[in-house]
Amino acid sequence: MDQSQRTVAAATPSSSRSYQFHPARVAIIDLFNLYLGRGNRQKPDESARDPPNKSQKRVHAPNRDSPPRNEQFISDFEQLQSQFDDPDQLRTITESVLISMVMQCSNHVPRAEFLLFALRTLCRISYINWDTFLPSLLSSVSAAEASISQAAQAAAGSSATSSQLPSNAVPSSSNYHSTNQTSLLLPSAHGIGSPSPSGNEPGSVTALVRASDIARAGQTVRDNAMRNNQRVRAAAINCLRQLSCKIILIGVESSLKPVTHAEVFQYMINWLLNWDRRDLGTDDSSWRSEKTLAEWLRSCLDVIWLLVEEGKSRIPFYELLRSGLQFIENIPDDEALFTLIMEIHRRRDEMAKHMLMLDQHLHCPTFGTHRISSQTTANVSVEAVAHLRYSPITYPSVLGEPLYGEDLAMSIPKGSLDWERAVRCIRHAIRTTPSPDWWKRVLVVAPTYRLQAQAGPIPGAVFTSDMICEAIIDRIVELLKLTNSDANCWQDWLVFSDIFFFLIKSGCTDFVDLIDKLVLRLNGADNHILRTNHVTWLLSQIIRVELVMTALNSDPKKVETTRNILSFHREDRNSDPNNPQSVLLDFVSSCQNLRIWSLSATTRAYLNNEQLLKGKQIDEWWRSKGERMMDYMNMDDRSIGMFWVVSYTMAQPASETVMNWLSSAGVAELPGLTPNERVMMTQEVTPLPMSLLSGFSINLCLKLALQMEEALFVSQVVPSIAMVETYTRLLLISPHSMFRSHFSRNASLLSKPGVTLLVLEILNYRLLPLYRYQGKSKALMYDVTKIISALKGKRGDHRIFRLAENLCMNLILSLRDFFSVKREGKGPTEFTETLNRITIMTLAITIKTRGIADADHLVYLQTMLEQILATSQHTWSEKTLRHFPSLLRDTLKGRVDKRSLSIQAWQQAETTVLNQCTQLLSPSAEPDYVMTYLSHSFPQHRQYLCAGACLLMQGHPDKINSANLTRVLGEVSPEEVTSNIYTLVDVMLHHVHVDLQQGLTLKDALLKHGANLAFFFWTHEILPLDIFLLALIDRDDDQHALIIAISLLERPELMQRIQVYCTNRGPPEHWLFTQVFKRNELQKALGNHLSWKDRYPTFFDDIAARLLPVIPLVVYRLIENNAMEAADKILSTYSNFLAYHPLRFTFVRDILAYFYGYLPRKLVVRILKVLDLSKIPFSESFPHHISTSNAPTCPPLDYFAALLLNLVNNVIPPLSSSSNCSSRSGSAADILNSSARPPHGKVPGPAQPGPPNASEGQKAFYQIQDPGTYTQLVLDTAVIEILSLPVSASQIVSSLVQIIVNIQSTLIQSGNGFQGAANGVGQGSVLPTSPSGGSTDSMCASRSTASFVSRSGYTCQQLSCLLIQACGLLLAQLPPDFHTQLYMETSRVTKETWWLTDGKRSEGELVSAVGYALMDPTWAAQDNTSTAIGNIVALLHAFFSNLPQEWLDGTHVIIKNLRPVTSVAMLRVAFRIMGPLLPRLANTHTLFNKTLALLLSTLVDVFGKNSQTTVPVEASQIADLIDFLHHVVHYEGQGGAVQTSSKPRPDVLALIGRAADSLRPDVQHLLSHLKTDPNSSIYAAAHQNTAKTSTS
Repeated sequence: MDQSQRTVAAATPSSSRSYQFHPARVAIIDLFNLYLGRGNRQKPDESARDPPNKSQKRVHAPNRDSPPRNEQFISDFEQLQSQFDDPDQLRTITESVLISMVMQCSNHVPRAEFLLFALRTLCRISYINWDTFLPSLLSSVSAAEASISQAAQAAAGSSATSSQLPSNAVPSSSNYHSTNQTSLLLPSAHGIGSPSPSGNEPGSVTALVRASDIARAGQTVRDNAMRNNQRVRAAAINCLRQLSCKIILIGVESSLKPVTHAEVFQYMINWLLNWDRRDLGTDDSSWRSEKTLAEWLRSCLDVIWLLVEEGKSRIPFYELLRSGLQFIENIPDDEALFTLIMEIHRRRDEMAKHMLMLDQHLHCPTFGTHRISSQTTANVSVEAVAHLRYSPITYPSVLGEPLYGEDLAMSIPKGSLDWERAVRCIRHAIRTTPSPDWWKRVLVVAPTYRLQAQAGPIPGAVFTSDMICEAIIDRIVELLKLTNSDANCWQDWLVFSDIFFFLIKSGCTDFVDLIDKLVLRLNGADNHILRTNHVTWLLSQIIRVELVMTALNSDPKKVETTRNILSFHREDRNSDPNNPQSVLLDFVSSCQNLRIWSLSATTRAYLNNEQLLKGKQIDEWWRSKGERMMDYMNMDDRSIGMFWVVSYTMAQPASETVMNWLSSAGVAELPGLTPNERVMMTQEVTPLPMSLLSGFSINLCLKLALQMEEALFVSQVVPSIAMVETYTRLLLISPHSMFRSHFSRNASLLSKPGVTLLVLEILNYRLLPLYRYQGKSKALMYDVTKIISALKGKRGDHRIFRLAENLCMNLILSLRDFFSVKREGKGPTEFTETLNRITIMTLAITIKTRGIADADHLVYLQTMLEQILATSQHTWSEKTLRHFPSLLRDTLKGRVDKRSLSIQAWQQAETTVLNQCTQLLSPSAEPDYVMTYLSHSFPQHRQYLCAGACLLMQGHPDKINSANLTRVLGEVSPEEVTSNIYTLVDVMLHHVHVDLQQGLTLKDALLKHGANLAFFFWTHEILPLDIFLLALIDRDDDQHALIIAISLLERPELMQRIQVYCTNRGPPEHWLFTQVFKRNELQKALGNHLSWKDRYPTFFDDIAARLLPVIPLVVYRLIENNAMEAADKILSTYSNFLAYHPLRFTFVRDILAYFYGYLPRKLVVRILKVLDLSKIPFSESFPHHISTSNAPTCPPLDYFAALLLNLVNNVIPPLSSSSNCSSRSGSAADILNSSARPPHGKVPGPAQPGPPNASEGQKAFYQIQDPGTYTQLVLDTAVIEILSLPVSASQIVSSLVQIIVNIQSTLIQSGNGFQGAANGVGQGSVLPTSPSGGSTDSMCASRSTASFVSRSGYTCQQLSCLLIQACGLLLAQLPPDFHTQLYMETSRVTKETWWLTDGKRSEGELVSAVGYALMDPTWAAQDNTSTAIGNIVALLHAFFSNLPQEWLDGTHVIIKNLRPVTSVAMLRVAFRIMGPLLPRLANTHTLFNKTLALLLSTLVDVFGKNSQTTVPVEASQIADLIDFLHHVVHYEGQGGAVQTSSKPRPDVLALIGRAADSLRPDVQHLLSHLKTDPNSSIYAAAHQNTAKTSTS
């Protein structure tokens, strides 16, 4: 309960103290003393000496006066009442006196009975205000308990102190004699019949006993006294609590306020939770079973049952579920309490299932999508977002809530489903190599390596170092098994070594512990698999890591660890001794021994002398061949292997040899420079091939990278392209261990223009996919934006500016999740106008094709749009806007079109501009006039320079002075050149219309302006073509803009330049190029404008390359304008050129999704041909299905099933023996043989879809830079296939749903020979036969299903569950058109389920059947009892778990299609489908309310006042749904896991209250606390009290 609910109890004692000296108080006390049998002569503390047992009472009774009869009390009280005028004062005083009497007489049964009689009597005359009396009473009881607790702790402390006295000290009686006085009169601390211990006489005993005996005897007396005190305190508290409960039972029968009910309930729960508090004297186990304890416990339970009674619902039963009472420790031997706890468990289990998705334990990141759920926090800065931790999985709490945190992860028991799910996630990550950025956001430093300041648990973590350790060992064992099967898995080992190095260096697992566990594993169950030196090689990769060197050099277990490492050595038995890998594995043990020998002298005794001597062979080979210059292009296999070996033993000499090779051609002067500008340039050689680099030790690669960076960025000599290429290959070959941020590492060097150009070229033309893979694209974009911002107003720096702008274009277009335009997130954007427009287009593509992953991003999105639109004057055409997502379209469509204003501005300035241009550009103009023009012209006039030049040319470029124009455009700032381009486009399009109005034909007008443009772009190359094309296609509101753009792209001059570029560039896979690179001349590569006065040579830059991000945008714009033929022609013309696009796979996937349903079949096929189809794992029959020569027909179910199987094998995280869906049975046949599943990326057989060369072995990153991982490649390939099929989304979704509905029966029938209907195990007559078993439209007719199952490596039961997961994942990647069809199809299947539509079924049968149908498919699959509804719900939940949050808005279609709901069975189905979504929507308040309102509407359908249900249904049948509604609104109000202080939001209470008004009274009653009325709702009362507290 909220703390504010205790304000009444806190206020009452203070108010009662103000009446302490009121004359009525004495009279009332006397009256009560009279009836209690306590005469006036009795001292106030007499009751403290009253015995707590009946025998003692009988002894004292004869000595007292007999009290009056109880029946006289009311008349005496009314007579006393008439003596005072203020009834309210008298009431308050009476309540205060009653409370004090209860505190004093609770242990005296007759007096307690009279007090109960008096309370009942006063209650009958309405004299007790229970809403003030009960909180005051409970507050007083709490104060009494606190005072006793303090006294007990003080006594215990005193005892402990005296017991620690020296043996020769004799304690005095004052050390342990205490009267234990409290503020309330309770029985004597020493008890009845226990005389106070007398003081010892030291003089009389020292002669008889030793001082130590005296101390021991004194301690014994103290211990006995303390135990006696504990019993007395326990008896006092028990009696007080029992009497309080009896009073509460009287009061609760009255109409109490909700806040009082809540206060009472909280006290009762606290008493039960702390029933055995030691500080209250209840630590004596023999005392716990006493009658008094049992009585107050039962009285307390009576109060609780009365409060949660459904007929009254004073407190919702849900409060018991979140009270924690079911987790009470040391449960007392009380059947009533045990019954309550069991009921709480039952209700909690029923409620929690609505929070969890079906197959929750199978939901795991696939790393085939960017949508990894993150731990987001509202209102965090963009900088902070970059460092937020990911929570790729959550652990369900006992209430079904998703939880995370390292402390939670550390409490997960090994072997549990939660543990296995976590390890399954890590294991899958190690196999599929997700982004290193993902690893950094989920890893935690192992406790062994943490600094003292980092000792606490990490809040966002979901994995532990032990989980990482287990997954690493699993992967090692898996690779060893593959190696032993003679599979060529060297690439798999290389990829794993890169991740292994990264994980060890990050300190995410204890290295010593890893080695110990690996030894146990390889010496245990897997003792037969270590046959090669791969493990030794793997450990040699990390042996120079600082943490490893520390472990081997100074760790206490260094000797044992060293011996364990050496135990992995095996003699190589490879049949090919000259194979490079065999040579490396043969010598790697020697390398390892040599390294360990150099680390520590204490471990040298354990080294293998033979291996040390074998190291001499390495030295001999090096002296004979390695020390002289090596020709890396002509090395034989053994030499390659030996050089790999050298990289592990002599990294520095090997590094120097490589550097010598790269500079072996010498240096030469850069041609075309004056003596004062002399620059030396390294001559070209062949770069090192990937086949050689792949075997280098990571240590050598790191050394090489550092030396190359020195040569590239520090040396005064211009490096060769070979060195730059080799450097980039090093980074690409080991992306986890080798990545470095070039701006942060070279920030001080970027002041040198040559270094800046080189870094930008490397990033733009070599490392763009690597930065995206690393998750560093946004950070790089911000760094490049700084360069752009600094240079856009600086005159003359066009080359660096345009290269940086082109890089920023590529970066923005590569982003497929939310980003901010500024690192700090505030202020206007620093983007250029071009980048602003591209950003809007990227946002449109991202939102439409992938959705917005998190609701918080919507807030940032609005800010981002405001930043862009504040500096951009552009207005997007209606044709473009109609394809934009509504979120963007609604913001942009209201912008005022200012194009007419720009033409007006031109017309006003035209005369002046033409006069200036005439003086500047006439053939006879003096060159010196250029500086005059630059100094005296205004910027608003200079922006029309190119437009004026066009008007002067009139289609005849020889009419103007090209030299002066070139010089001016070179001297002005890049920003002014951009402005010139945009005004040139506007003026040119305006004059096209003018020419047409003056009678010129369109062809002649376009020819004239085409000649003008040729002057700018081909003849003199004085404007950047990429920026002009982008400006031109953005004016697609003008019908001539795209015509001119197409004509430019079809110019023979451009075609020739692109052909030259492709020839010089070599193959698109630059890492495969093994010849000498040819450096293009600066002016030929970049043209006059970009080269201008620059002399630094190019490496990869070219005007043609600048068009790579532009061509896809041109295609987008053509399709928007329905120019399909033109788009097809452009793609056909530039298909070879687009092979150099770094992200062409992403382009194909996104354009198909962006325009889904709008593209003709021919254009779809043309778009697909942009890809290298032989390298994409398409299904074998896919080309047939998309062929334009065939009629469009929907592929058979086998096609879609094979597509899903490919996802199961390559995308869905594989199951292991401890997490498979049949783990309940425990039989050997049910346990998954994990080795049966094909290794990641391996073809499981000839029937595997896709060409044979599509997935041979694990792909290295450099082979699949786009999209980055093989997992994502397979998933996005399936997406491309679906989007390319020439049939409607409804047909595709219907086929997929049909597969899922019948998946278990189909697989079992064909795989195990099972025929007929599958009856559930143990099901009775009330459970219908599984609808899937008797289905007639299943795939059982397919004779290929048996091989389909065998290809997966799973059992039928396991495969069925994973296929459901794969289908949900695939559908979540598709555009919203598919989602709508999915919702409609699943709703139809659910509504048409035969046993839901069978009118002969009773309501009880239907509810029972639904409960059976909604079991997790993993369990149902084992028993062969799966149902259509169970599979449908599991599919939807798998779909929801992969869906971005923005797209969850469409899920409401399901409920709308299911309505009207006419049975409790269908109501439960609706809640089971949508319920688990509500926790995910907790941070999306609007969407949460919308979903909640829809669920409430289904409740009204069934239990509404005007519902049409045929059979009346008791409200008690939906108690679990009521509990769920209570829980989920608390979860949303808290914004996370429910706490004791959690409460629903007021507007949510109002929403439920409005819905409740339409419900039947009995159901309304169950929701009475989820309303805004503080007089009936404890939650509304809590809000009211909070408001009062805050205002006061």
